[in-house]
Amino acid sequence: MSKRLRLLLVLLTGIIFSFNVSVSVLALTTNTDNPFGTITNPIKQGSLGPGGGLITLLNNVLRLVFVVAGIYAFLQIVGAGLNFMNAGGDAKKIEQAWSQIWQSLLGVVIVISSLAIAALAGQLLFGDATAILNPRIYGPGPIIPTITP
Repeated sequence: MSKRLRLLLVLLTGIIFSFNVSVSVLALTTNTDNPFGTITNPIKQGSLGPGGGLITLLNNVLRLVFVVAGIYAFLQIVGAGLNFMNAGGDAKKIEQAWSQIWQSLLGVVIVISSLAIAALAGQLLFGDATAILNPRIYGPGPIIPTITP
């Protein structure tokens, strides 16, 4: 069999099977008023409370900063290790590599200790370790008043 004939056979077989699959999947919708069904909002309204959206955004940004700092420190340590291995006995390059390793480790310690210090300050000042890391803002209440019949 030639290559062209084999390719044509594979394509025709694929086309035939695709028609069989599409015909067997056809179904009747039960809701004719709304063909898309009901769409519900995945975020519960009012679950965050007043100002909760801003706090959630700031917490997510803070977490992203910590993750980026950790990844950056890891890459710096790997780069310093490569510089250390490629130093070739040069004392100046070895000292630079060690300096980069220690600075990266110091950065990781600072990032981790900042979380611990914030939790300790929250525990001492507010009686809750998450008061600074995950604050709750209390406001005047909902902007749109609820109407009760």
